[in-house]
Amino acid sequence: MQIGFWDESLRLEKLSQLGDCLVRLNKVIDWEIFRPTITRVYKKEHKGPGGRPPYDYVLMFKILVLQRIYNLSDDQTEYQINDRISFMRFLGLHLEDNVPDAKKIWEFKDTLTKADVIRELFDVFGKQLKDANLITHTGTIVDATFVEAPRQRNSKEERDEIKRGNVPEEWKKPEKVHKLRQKDVDATWTRKGNVAYFGYKDHVKADADSKLITDYAVTTASTHDSQPMPGMINEEDKVVYADSAYWGKTVAEQLPEKVINMIHERGTKKKPLTEEQKANNKKKGKIRCRVEHIFGYMTQSMHALTIRSVGIERAKFNIGLTNLIYNLCRYEFLHRSVSTAA
Repeated sequence: MQIGFWDESLRLEKLSQLGDCLVRLNKVIDWEIFRPTITRVYKKEHKGPGGRPPYDYVLMFKILVLQRIYNLSDDQTEYQINDRISFMRFLGLHLEDNVPDAKKIWEFKDTLTKADVIRELFDVFGKQLKDANLITHTGTIVDATFVEAPRQRNSKEERDEIKRGNVPEEWKKPEKVHKLRQKDVDATWTRKGNVAYFGYKDHVKADADSKLITDYAVTTASTHDSQPMPGMINEEDKVVYADSAYWGKTVAEQLPEKVINMIHERGTKKKPLTEEQKANNKKKGKIRCRVEHIFGYMTQSMHALTIRSVGIERAKFNIGLTNLIYNLCRYEFLHRSVSTAA
């Protein structure tokens, strides 16, 4: 049976009634603000007529957004776009249109990764958030979460060589080139409680009122939470909240002079917290805990605290994209909340 125009239209209308989040995202996000940055990356000298024209850059960027929201591989992304009518509507495609294949998706992502533009794309949308007065700076929360990478199965000798900052000689052999491509020599192991993690860390700075991410840093998993913090705090941040991992004289001394320190205090065996300090920590915790909502959304709704890529360069792109997409989704929610209240 052939599908007609009205059949497609009725199905899309039904999806909207059921609550298609992609429709809501398209309504409030001006995707064109990302075009200048992406176009600059792809700007090349004109080589004369001939060849197939490239896919629209904003279309390709929206494909990466879909891929990250649903945590899909390149092959699965191609399949799901062809299979899901909601995905096609989000991208502005119709059944008769060509869909970029997995190789094109990978090439586009790889080009943006090598151009190191994800921070700029994040800041482009960040400026829009500031212009909309959604960033208040009355309270700033800093925290970090693990982003797990594919675990490596290396020998003890190989692990020791990697820890010294070297690539094992065996992997450098021409016949091992494919193996080397799958080996992440940047990611590190660490342990929290009784759980071991391998990969990277996403250090975020968030606005306490709106729960929007205003800055971030990407490090390996073994980096202490507090290390990137001084570089993320500036004079605009009036009050800083963080858990006890950030407590210490070194961090406090590096905060700007006028910033109020609301970091959780930490006791020791010899000097446990007083009841007053515990009460103060509880008050701070009511605000600080809002950052956990950010990581919770990334985990539950985006399945995005894992990555499939290899190496810190690609990790920075994927984690930066995750933070950007979180802000896109959060902005849509805030916009909807204001509209509902009105």
